[in-house]
Amino acid sequence: MQDMKKPVALGQQGTGGFLPHLPLPGTIAQHQVAIADMADAFGVTHRTLHFYEEKGLLSAKRVGPMRVYNLDDIRRMTVINACREIDMPISAIQELMDALSETRSQSEADQLFETALHARKRELAAQQSILRRQMQRISELLESAAEGDGSGAEPAARIHLSPIEIKCLGFMAEGYPANRIAALMDMDLTAVLTLESDIIRKFNGHNRFQAVAKAVLLGHVSAD
Repeated sequence: MQDMKKPVALGQQGTGGFLPHLPLPGTIAQHQVAIADMADAFGVTHRTLHFYEEKGLLSAKRVGPMRVYNLDDIRRMTVINACREIDMPISAIQELMDALSETRSQSEADQLFETALHARKRELAAQQSILRRQMQRISELLESAAEGDGSGAEPAARIHLSPIEIKCLGFMAEGYPANRIAALMDMDLTAVLTLESDIIRKFNGHNRFQAVAKAVLLGHVSAD
């Protein structure tokens, strides 16, 4: 792991810059690897890697009929995967990687990544505060509805979820980001994002946090 201490140029599609220091998956070789090994090491599907390529975050090379990734790609994927584990939007990851490509020193890259993490932490803290207020308001509305018709369970009966939506909602309630859910359900990331959008719409929420809060209060998800 001595190479982890060396400044690492991005080397992606001819760009310069440096990558923040993050440990590589212990199961991956630090040289060219096939797409199957890349997917296994990071717990994602082949389709997820294709999606990242479409977004310009990765660029697989061709060795005969095989798609392979080199060490620069592996290091980039380490950063991308870390960002997706905290549910950072793809657009934000693209901005971060673009900014990293412009860095001129390792310390600048490390500082840039740290700043991005602090920004995401503030976003999540704000979402937590909003979620608490929304859950409180939903409780008040449910209590009012129960007083009006004697039953607070009727709204839940009108929400129908398919088995795959129930499974996805369970992972959402456990706090898994979309890319992790895609790996657990063996689905494409874009398909999971669509599935989440459908669930959010069914619960008349504005985001996944509202949907989960309503699902818990309406009995679709255990509060334990």
